Amino acid sequence: RCGNEEMHVRFAEIETTTLNHLHTHTSQSKHTESKDSQDSEPGPYQKQEKKQWTCSGPGPWQDEREWSRPFIKQVSGQLPDWTRIKNWNEGISVVLISFLVLCCSKGKMPTLSNAPPPGPRAVSAKKSSPCKGLAHVARLMKLGRCKNVVVVAGAGISTASGIPDFRTPGTGLYDNLQKYNLPYPEAIFNIDYFSDNPQPFFSLAKALFPGGHRPNYVHYFIRMLHHKGLLLRMYTQNIDGLEKLCGIPDDKLVEVHGSFASASCHLCYTPYPAEEAKHKIMSGKIPVCTFCTATVKPDVVFFGEDLPQKFFLHTEDFPKADLLIIMGTSLQIEPFASLVNTVRSTVPRLLLNRHAVGPFEKVRLKRGDHMELGDLEVTVRHFAEMLDWDDEVTELMRSHATTVSFIRGYICQQLSGETQFEGEVTAGTPDGMDSEEADSEVDSKSSASANMDH
Repeated sequence: RCGNEEMHVRFAEIETTTLNHLHTHTSQSKHTESKDSQDSEPGPYQKQEKKQWTCSGPGPWQDEREWSRPFIKQVSGQLPDWTRIKNWNEGISVVLISFLVLCCSKGKMPTLSNAPPPGPRAVSAKKSSPCKGLAHVARLMKLGRCKNVVVVAGAGISTASGIPDFRTPGTGLYDNLQKYNLPYPEAIFNIDYFSDNPQPFFSLAKALFPGGHRPNYVHYFIRMLHHKGLLLRMYTQNIDGLEKLCGIPDDKLVEVHGSFASASCHLCYTPYPAEEAKHKIMSGKIPVCTFCTATVKPDVVFFGEDLPQKFFLHTEDFPKADLLIIMGTSLQIEPFASLVNTVRSTVPRLLLNRHAVGPFEKVRLKRGDHMELGDLEVTVRHFAEMLDWDDEVTELMRSHATTVSFIRGYICQQLSGETQFEGEVTAGTPDGMDSEEADSEVDSKSSASANMDH
């Protein structure tokens, strides 16, 4: 509506002309279509006309220029002179009417119900889209374009080793803590709640302590990145220690949320012997600081605690990276989640995950972003095949497993003298030491021996 009465009359005329023209053309289109349907089928020598897709406004798309040119000329002649526009209302009205005319002339407003279905090419292109990003990144790596790869990983890379992640509905750790009677699931890793009631965490820690699980294909793929000289750094949220166990060196690994490898007082940070802390926790006791008598815990980072100093290497690593691989993480915990946004805008980012997360949840990914969704171990194995690394990763897994078995047998032999080495080593468990403690003893030494098979 315009304040100027003359302008209002002109716009009303344009509106009437537009509606009449569209109604007339739509009626003619329907009449033509019904007439064609009544005609007999064409003979063998007659040319059969193709059926034209129609829209709710301008009629057949193929005729849009024929009807739009005289119509636009007619309507354009009724538009007011721009020099006579006196206020914002009049200006906005002119812009809106001009936009309507432009849309009609270009035929940009069809109804979805009348839009033509996708042809076979569109369907086949959609089917071939999976793995396209994976193949693109593999090609860049084979061409030598990616020499400083940063890996960002979460609990999803360890699920193939039998360790549940945290947030998957039904199977995730946070969905199975009812027996601890927590106010909310994350409280078990909250430092304030731990100060008041450490028992739930220590009960859970018995299952979380490293020793009962082994690295899987995903871990060894990352180890192969290091072996090829491509791994700049791996940033992991995991506290299971499997990255170290598979042989990734300490200087290439940042355990953002800490680990069970050390322990200290949660109040005064006085170090505490890790093995002694583990022994007490596994026996149902609570380790106490010898300096301030506060509760000791493994150096796992809780909500409300500072991140390790090593985390701040990201200020150097991410600007230097030429490829970022994100795998097995929900990207919900800060500041870890924001790391993926600190690489240069030209750096390709590859998400290997079960679901789209973080910046990859956008309907339209930014240029350089690629993702492959599904079972992570299957996806990584496919990625390795594209890189021609599958045989090497498999051999690395086999040789490292043999080395770990040898060390386990050697340790048990030294302790009990009952070990036999025949092919793949089998080791008896010494008296006074259960199998879980023997595994832990091996794990504590395996990272030091991992370089034997470099």
